[in-house]
Amino acid sequence: METNQNLKLFIVDDDRFCANVYEKYLKNHNYENITYFSNGEECLDELYNKPDIIFLDYNMEDLNGFEVLKKIKRYNPNIYVIMVSGQESIDTAVNALKYGAFDYLVKNNNVCKKMKETIEKIVMIKEEISQNKLRGVRRFFSVLF
Repeated sequence: METNQNLKLFIVDDDRFCANVYEKYLKNHNYENITYFSNGEECLDELYNKPDIIFLDYNMEDLNGFEVLKKIKRYNPNIYVIMVSGQESIDTAVNALKYGAFDYLVKNNNVCKKMKETIEKIVMIKEEISQNKLRGVRRFFSVLF
């Protein structure tokens, strides 16, 4: 089972205050390995550090969230990207999912709680995937021997 400590999280938001709030909340829930980036370029430059989950602000100065999302997905489609936005726009949400985001969260009073719930969902999915891989490997070897 992957522990909270093993999960590598990136928070990408040009609003330092928001990012601080997310980081404090997640650290209070035992997610220790969190790296903050104030823009998309910085985040893209650090993808070689293999983050598991990236919380990505939609509306940033340099590159908008969609541009960053597409580049992350091209670099590694297995990184879970959660788009976070100040606006409640169905179009933006649909496009985020279309470009490969795992989820779309609106910045509101319970956004931190939603972040934690989304991480928990992803941990369950990762666990399920690794169990299935093990079963697949066992099946493969039982056919061979």
